[in-house]
Amino acid sequence: MTKSQSAAVRGNGSKKRNGAAQNTNGAQEDHVDDPLRGMARSFAVLDYLATSPGRVVDVTRSLNLPWATVHRTLIQLEKAQFLRRDPESNRYEIGPRLWHIGSAYLANHRALKAATPYLARLEDEEGIATQVVERIGNQSVAIYSHQRAEEDIRKAEYGYHFPLHCGSKGLVLLAYEEPEFIEEYLARDLERLTPDTITDPKRLRAVLKQVKADGMSLTVGDVQPFTGSIAAPVFDANERVVACVSFVFRKAVAKNTKRLDALTDLLLETTDSISLDLGWRPGTA
Repeated sequence: MTKSQSAAVRGNGSKKRNGAAQNTNGAQEDHVDDPLRGMARSFAVLDYLATSPGRVVDVTRSLNLPWATVHRTLIQLEKAQFLRRDPESNRYEIGPRLWHIGSAYLANHRALKAATPYLARLEDEEGIATQVVERIGNQSVAIYSHQRAEEDIRKAEYGYHFPLHCGSKGLVLLAYEEPEFIEEYLARDLERLTPDTITDPKRLRAVLKQVKADGMSLTVGDVQPFTGSIAAPVFDANERVVACVSFVFRKAVAKNTKRLDALTDLLLETTDSISLDLGWRPGTA
């Protein structure tokens, strides 16, 4: 996060002491050079807890903020119902008001609306969980998921998220990002979810190049040891990748060449149809 410039201390009776501001009641305010202040701090806290529900001390350590500052922020967000606290574990997690805001986002999601009739045709497809996925920060997040009750593929449900370098969906979304974003992402400490997760930047660059050449991605065992997946991008009229569709299946499906080829054809037909409805034209991306 870009470090903010020092702000002048304002307010009647306010005094600067030891690099911090103190009001007339003696309550010490945040350091004027603190890069996480006000709304930016709240956004950072919400972003952290969305992927890692935790206690005050967990947020403090992750964001490198004072305990009192984090505690005050959490209390305010809890009162506003943006967060909720588990009374037994004292862990904070995303609250109902954020769910309400998020549901409004999905209700007006243009790509998801365009995908709906094509997703309906896939509901009886055996052996797969069908997902619509988009990039949110450094995560690939399933904004839609459907699988038959008998499939029960874990962690393929709506709302699950994984780092962009993990799984076919993440690799597709990362491959079509701007080169600057890709290089910044690859400079991070990349998490290894399974022994098959690729974390070497050089190998990942080669994989991303191949994904764009193929117009799709196939991975096996790099998110969960017992699953594989294929994914392809969804384009809009401006040739931007706005989402991807992914089929998640048990590892055995990847060994069945005939079945995998049929699923790949179905996937590409689906993403092409959605993209066309969004204004994309073949040959432009």
